[in-house]
Amino acid sequence: MQIREPAVAGQFYPDDCETCLAEIRACLPPEVPAEGLPQPLVGGLVPHAGWTFSGPLAALVFAAVKRQRGTVATFVICGAAHGYFGPKPVIDASTAWDTPLGRTHLDESLRQALHDRGVAAIDSSAHRREHSIEVQVPFLQYLFPESRLLPIIVPANESALELGHALAEQTYSSDAAVVYLGSTDLTHYGPRYGFTPMGIGSEALHWARDVNDRQFLDLAVHLEAERLLANALENGNACGPGAAAALLAAARRLGAQKGVLLAHTDSNAVMLRETGTASRDSVGYAAIVF
Repeated sequence: MQIREPAVAGQFYPDDCETCLAEIRACLPPEVPAEGLPQPLVGGLVPHAGWTFSGPLAALVFAAVKRQRGTVATFVICGAAHGYFGPKPVIDASTAWDTPLGRTHLDESLRQALHDRGVAAIDSSAHRREHSIEVQVPFLQYLFPESRLLPIIVPANESALELGHALAEQTYSSDAAVVYLGSTDLTHYGPRYGFTPMGIGSEALHWARDVNDRQFLDLAVHLEAERLLANALENGNACGPGAAAALLAAARRLGAQKGVLLAHTDSNAVMLRETGTASRDSVGYAAIVF
């Protein structure tokens, strides 16, 4: 049995079970009203920073899935290609993933089906240090302890769209309840990230959130997978545009009409709220369900 050990526990989220559980409970909303949520809900967009910054938004998506779907057989989580530079999506070859909350098994039959279709490679090395999927798994384990996982790193190219279409077609041919998630953060703005087209300061950070992020969010809500991918590559408003495009392509083919933006914030706003201090840098985060 090949097990993927946690790579960023103790950095992005706690590395012990009890603290991890306490933070998950703190991130989860008291309730998620059903009014306004998609029915059926087929997927969601989640951020992947440290839980201090983006955990409540990721938890909001998982809570919405729980509210609308109850049980889920498999979560397909498309992650950002932070350190993977291959030409096509790549699925982890492991049997299961471990976190401080325990072990989640992978959906090996779905992995093989996607590989057989030629839309994804299978390789564990690409997943060894990638955090964009790992930080979601404890939320899955807490709310959906019986669910399986299929982790896919998705590059920002046309292969993301092909993957999304294949995922939707695979769902149509299966009786299993599958939910699709795309993991991405939004504009990385400031000297730290080498991206300052509007200069430095509060007005520039507002532009990153209210203009640059907003372009991405508007395209995502309207399921414009192709335009979102091109826009993100041109304007630098997402670190995981391939993951988002795959999600949108799948959701659209599964019949989703429009996404629902549940929340949108950025790391600078979180810092100001939690510590009263501001930064020259900021990263955007959003929670959307489809």
